[in-house]
This record gives sequence, C-alpha cells and structure tokens, in this order.
Amino acid sequence: MKIHIGSDHAGVELKELIKKHFDGKFEFEDEGTFTTESVDYPDFAHAVAQKVLEDGGSLGILICGTGNGMAITANKHAGIRAALCWAPEIAALAKQHNNANIIVLPARFIPSDVAIATLTAFFEAEFEGGRHQRRIDKINI
Repeated sequence: MKIHIGSDHAGVELKELIKKHFDGKFEFEDEGTFTTESVDYPDFAHAVAQKVLEDGGSLGILICGTGNGMAITANKHAGIRAALCWAPEIAALAKQHNNANIIVLPARFIPSDVAIATLTAFFEAEFEGGRHQRRIDKINI
C-alpha cells in the first residue's frame, strides 16, 4: 500500500521515525518538508490530500505541532477525511466509523512509541460500513 506522508518543521523528526519503523511494510511517498526550518503547514497538507485523492486506495499521514492545522487544511478537500489522532483507540475508530483516509498526528504532544502504536491501529482497522457509510455520505456539501 502507498502512504503519502507530509509534515511541517515540527513533524520532520517524527515523520522520519515513522518511515524507518514501517520501512518494507508500506511504500512511502514523502511530500516534504525535509528540514526543521520554519514552513507553512498548508502547503504540505494540500499536497498529501491531493495525492490521496489522485492515488485511489492510498492513505495519508500528516504531522505538525498540534495536528490541528494539518487536519483543518486537509479536510477542505472533498473526499478527504483527515482524523487527528493521539491514541490507538481513536485511530482505530477513525477508520472503523469515519473511513478516515488521512491520519494526522500532533508531533509536540505524542511520544514516538504512542505514535507508532496509533498508526499501527489505524493501518490494521477496517471500515465497518453500514450506518457509518450513511453518515459519511452526508459530510460533503
């Protein structure tokens, strides 16, 4: 499975740790940034969201300091369901109930081991469909 990943300057370190941890399990396409020099998070959120939309069946990971900016920006794209997650249970439910196609992590507020566990739960979860699909169908206006 292809994973489109992006971060701002606050998320670079966690992004690299994630790519290393899941190396061989997923094909990563890194949309940047690549340094800790200050950048504008929307540039990377838009890039990942667009790639997820274009590349059917792929998922995305976005990382910034709080995760809020990335989630808000990515969710401006119709068809993107970006979920801000900081615990494995939240990530599993984001996929099971909301069919999230981008997971957003708050780099400044999540230890690396919890981030890995959160991503693992997200990747292992399956969308449940049913009543949840009906609700998802009501998201885009």
